[in-house]
Amino acid sequence: MSSHPLGLSLQVSLLATGVVTLIGVPLAILLARGRFPGKAAFETLVMLPMVLPPSVIGYYLLLALGRNGPVQKLFGIQLLLTWQAAVVAASVVALPVMVMPAKAAILDVSPVLERAARTLGSSEWRVLWRVTLPLAWRGILAGLVLAFARAMGEFGATLMVAGNIPGRTQTAALFIYDAVQMQEYRSANIMVGLMTLIGLAALIIASRMQRRHTKP
Repeated sequence: MSSHPLGLSLQVSLLATGVVTLIGVPLAILLARGRFPGKAAFETLVMLPMVLPPSVIGYYLLLALGRNGPVQKLFGIQLLLTWQAAVVAASVVALPVMVMPAKAAILDVSPVLERAARTLGSSEWRVLWRVTLPLAWRGILAGLVLAFARAMGEFGATLMVAGNIPGRTQTAALFIYDAVQMQEYRSANIMVGLMTLIGLAALIIASRMQRRHTKP
């Protein structure tokens, strides 16, 4: 992994976006099309990181990733104070940011088209891959772009589980915090400017993708 804070943030965010893709797309499909007992409670749990304070998310992750936590017991690995912990933290906070627009995009796909495909003999998997996802992909991609941006800006939970170790776990957000604390405002201004540009670019891309998705 890169030792530079911005490079590390980009790498962590890309990995987190990959994790969010693998987990978030099936979740969005399940929440959009699935019918099962407790669905409302399950969806609330998925969206919970959006409203919880970062310190609360970080504390839950400490319990999960720490000594004698379930991750160590199941897999025998210690992730605290590593870049992998930063990826986990970024993935958790970014997941609901991706699921919301992806779910909306899937809900926008006309059930009439899906029923027509089933009438023609397509299986549920074939309907999903040939009809639903191709029609919803712009909304899903917009969600992934937003998830990447959210992962780039993650601070609180990352600080609690990955620490703030320069050259190892110090992301761009943590670098800005340290720079301000040490009154190195020039360095802070440069990093703030770069992060702002990345955030603006992500918002513009996501907005354009969503407009194209909803365009009749």
